[in-house]
Amino acid sequence: MENFRYSNPTKIAFGKGMISELRDLLPPGGKIMLTYGGGSIKRNGVYNQVMATLSERSVVEFGGIEPNPDYDTCMKAVAEVKAQGIDFLLSVGGGSVLDGTKFIAAASRFEGKDPWSILTEGAVINSAIPVGTVLTLPATGSESNGFAVISRREFKAKRPFGSPHIYPCFAILDPTTTFSLPAMQTANGVADAFIHVIEQYLTFPVNAPLQDRQAEAILLTLVEEGPKVIANPKDYDARANIMWCATVALNGLLACGVPQDWTTHSLGHQLTAICGLDHARTLTIILPAVMEQQRVNKRSKLLQYAERVWGICGEDEDALIDEAIASTVNFFRSLGMPTSLGDCGVAPETCDEVTERFAAPETQLGERGIVGKDQIGQIMALCL
Repeated sequence: MENFRYSNPTKIAFGKGMISELRDLLPPGGKIMLTYGGGSIKRNGVYNQVMATLSERSVVEFGGIEPNPDYDTCMKAVAEVKAQGIDFLLSVGGGSVLDGTKFIAAASRFEGKDPWSILTEGAVINSAIPVGTVLTLPATGSESNGFAVISRREFKAKRPFGSPHIYPCFAILDPTTTFSLPAMQTANGVADAFIHVIEQYLTFPVNAPLQDRQAEAILLTLVEEGPKVIANPKDYDARANIMWCATVALNGLLACGVPQDWTTHSLGHQLTAICGLDHARTLTIILPAVMEQQRVNKRSKLLQYAERVWGICGEDEDALIDEAIASTVNFFRSLGMPTSLGDCGVAPETCDEVTERFAAPETQLGERGIVGKDQIGQIMALCL
C-alpha cells in the first residue's frame, strides 16, 4: 500500500426527511445564495421544502446552472455574490449545480487577476465562500469531495480543479428527492458512480486488499441495485443504496494508498466539450476501449475484476478479460447507456479531434503515466 493522507470535513445527513435539518446545519446569520439548475427542484417539491427551512433567513436565488456548468454562467453568479455580500452558498440539485457552486465559491474570493486561471493554470485558491448542498441527483460524488469540473462552451473546453477550501460543509442526501428523476438521468448516475470506482480500482496491485474489496462492494451493489431503480423509480431502498454508493465512490476513501487512472474521465471531458454529450455517456463509451487498449498493463486487476465482480473463472486468461469487458458493456447497455460513438451519432473524425488535444509530448495519462497520443488514438478508434 502506498502512503496517503486522508481527511474529509463534510458532514452528511442521510435519509428520508433530512432536509428539515437544514436549519441546524447552516451557520447562523449572514446572507445565503441558493443555487440551482433548470427548475426541476420547483416541480418536485424540493424547493418548497428548502425554502420552508429558510423562512427566517436572508436568501438570494441564482438559477440556471447548466449540466456541465458553464464558466460564463458561474461568473454571473460571482458578480451577484459580490454585489449582494453573500456569506454562504447553498447548492440544491445535482452534481453539476454543486460543481458550479464550488467554482462560484472559489472565484468570488480569488485573489488573482482572472478566475479562468483556476481552471487553466491550477492557480492557488487561498479561500472560498462556504458551501453546503441538498443533493437531488446521485452521480458525481461532488457532495463530499474537494473537486469540481467546469465547462467553457465558448472555447469548447471542460476542465477540472480542486482545493480543500471547496469541500461542502455539509451534504443532505434524501433518497426521496431522486424519485422523479428521468430514467436517463438515473442511468447516468449509476454509470458515473461505477466508473468513478473503476478509475481507482482497475490499475495495478499494491497489496491494498481492503481498498480493493471496498471498491468491489460498491461495484457489486451498483450492478444489483441499478436495474432496480430503472424498473421501479420509487424503490426507496434501491434509491438509497445508489445514493450512498455514489457518495462513497468519490469521497476519497477508495483512493487511499492506491494508484489511480482517470484516463476515461480525461477523454470523456473532451467528448463533452466537443460534442455536448452527457458526462456519464462519454464514460460508458470510453471505458471499454480503455480496458481493451490497456489490457496488458491492467492484466492482473482485470482478472481480479472478472472473478470478484462478474464471477468469471477459468484457465484462459485472455478469454476471462474478454468476458469481463463484455460483461461491463452489457451492464451499461442494460441501463440504456451508449457503448460506442455510433450509438450517439458522433462522427468518426471526432476521434482525431479528441486525440489532438493530447498531442503535447508531456501529456501522459494513466496510472503508470504511459498513455500518450498514440495510445489515446487507439482508444478513440476502439470507441467507434
